[in-house]
Amino acid sequence: MPVCLFVGGKAMLVAAAGFTLSWTHSVEKVRWEEDWTLGRGGLLTLVEARVQGSGAGMEIPDGAILKDGAWHYAPSLPPRASIVLANSGATGGGWRICGDGRCAEVGEAAGKPAEISACREGGSASAAQ
Repeated sequence: MPVCLFVGGKAMLVAAAGFTLSWTHSVEKVRWEEDWTLGRGGLLTLVEARVQGSGAGMEIPDGAILKDGAWHYAPSLPPRASIVLANSGATGGGWRICGDGRCAEVGEAAGKPAEISACREGGSASAAQ
């Protein structure tokens, strides 16, 4: 079962099984990236995170390793059915979702939240650009 991005009632195929979610922190203006995989039961698991600095609400966790200008660490979060992305349009940037050589961007303008989850049975999905 592939991973889809749902925005405004439309589905876009993101990846077959894994993807990277990235954004720039709205206050600290620091790049943040997370690698996710789709596992059994359609649950999403956060495998690794990278952040290019620390600041308000983004302390570097114990055990993080500085590599290529970013702190790498493995968050300890339980798998989840979906990831909901706010689309406030007030952060100066949006979310970037990349997988299988394709990327999609959402949240640069105000709108309804987007959701990343396993593609729904019987639902259609177009490839992300």
